[in-house]
Amino acid sequence: MNPAPLCSAALAFGLATAALAQEPRVITEWDIQTQPGGSKLIQEAQARFEKANPGFKVQRTQIPNDAYKTKLKIAMGANEPPCVFTSWGGGVLREYIKAGQVVDLGPYLAKDPAFRERFLPSAFDAITWQGKTYGLPGENTTAAVIYYNTEIFAKFGLAPPKTWPELMKLVETLKANDVAPFALANKAKWPGSMYYMYLVDRIGGPEVFRKAIARAPGGSFADPAFVEAGKYLQELVRAGAFAQGFNGLDYDIGAARRLLYSGKAAMELMGTWESSNIQNENPEFAKKVDFFPFPGVPGGKGQAGNVVGSVGQNFYSISTACKTPEAAYQLITTMLDEASVKARLADKRLVPVKELTIADAPMQRVMQLVADAPAVQLWYDQELPPQLAELHKDTVQALFGLSITPEEAAQKMQALAAQILK
Repeated sequence: MNPAPLCSAALAFGLATAALAQEPRVITEWDIQTQPGGSKLIQEAQARFEKANPGFKVQRTQIPNDAYKTKLKIAMGANEPPCVFTSWGGGVLREYIKAGQVVDLGPYLAKDPAFRERFLPSAFDAITWQGKTYGLPGENTTAAVIYYNTEIFAKFGLAPPKTWPELMKLVETLKANDVAPFALANKAKWPGSMYYMYLVDRIGGPEVFRKAIARAPGGSFADPAFVEAGKYLQELVRAGAFAQGFNGLDYDIGAARRLLYSGKAAMELMGTWESSNIQNENPEFAKKVDFFPFPGVPGGKGQAGNVVGSVGQNFYSISTACKTPEAAYQLITTMLDEASVKARLADKRLVPVKELTIADAPMQRVMQLVADAPAVQLWYDQELPPQLAELHKDTVQALFGLSITPEEAAQKMQALAAQILK
């Protein structure tokens, strides 16, 4: 037997083994930043992390909003989640925490107090459970506002409404001039939920929802405020306030925004991340769009300054399945470092850090809106436990479709809440 091939084979095997030993360790990361600006700044941050940590490689996956929720749920269920993942905090994240699938970041933050101190204290509310912190505030401080086409408003002599009757009069005027008052892409159900949340707040005040979810004395999802919110919502639908086909249009592909760009619709109720989307997609249209707060309801208990939104929309967490949590933490902090904060600001997004210097006037208004709000209501579909959140979205979409009564919707929510909320 010729020993040369064996020697060559052994040498090749040794080199391959050495090469494998030198290969960087992979950190998987999932996020929903599919727009050019958001995607670019994350890629740049991850490149900075890799340069500072040559033994690691980030394997990033970007997934559209609604597909992401399903993909993450399946991955968690199979115990195959990414190392780093984004979430909206609240009830959905708490379910993963209770299952022992999310790393407590408290020990890391304790060693890095200066990093935590950069953020507004309220930015951690949605990711804190039983005194422990399970994520870092990421992408944006947001509020749901009504965007409107200033040219259309000027053409018909319209002004932003401050009350519900004023809004209904505006709807009537726009309809009479063959312009859909609102663009809505409600296939995913959560966009329509914003109307319902605001109406509950404006009618009953923030305590109605807080008492219902806490199962506090007198708290109920069948409270008259929830029923009345459904009635107001259906009044808007029956008045023809929405462009046709709204319950089947897909927000993730920009269906609602296209109605705004084309002038077929005059307004859209959406989170203030929409400013970034509009700027990226249609810079010319961005010059003629403005926003106003959701109007008040006469006789309602909710203050006009209350907002539906989030301080730190989208948070970054580490799964307990991650084999390199220390490196994953360093990755997240790099994704939220000074360079990343500045990049988000340039992309019209407000990371909830202290003393943020904002030159853009509309963004200053957003930050002031949230800062001055007597109450900030986290999105119901994120605050509620997953099963109840899904029912909430289903019933609200059915309210939009006029296939359920407000009383029936409220009773369905209350019945399930009584089963699963303890």
